[in-house]
Amino acid sequence: MLPEEVFKRRHFNTPESFFLITVNYVVVAIAFELFASCKQINSLFWISIALLALYNFYQIRREREEYNKVKIIAYIISLLGLVFMFFAFRSGSKPC
Repeated sequence: MLPEEVFKRRHFNTPESFFLITVNYVVVAIAFELFASCKQINSLFWISIALLALYNFYQIRREREEYNKVKIIAYIISLLGLVFMFFAFRSGSKPC
């Protein structure tokens, strides 16, 4: 039998920066599929990217003490990955 404390413990080892990076990729992928899969990019795509940028600003300001140099570098690399993902998706877009 396991003690009760095992079930009451929570897992707090996953950093918030991981969740922020994951949310960025998911939101950009969904926004691209909904608003920018054709040759012409809809303005709602840019609005969703602007809202995502505001969310990122809010999250980073709220958890400022968690972000050290390593996490900031990982975040910047993930943003470069988002730009690469945008151009990769655009190269395969179909005319509508």
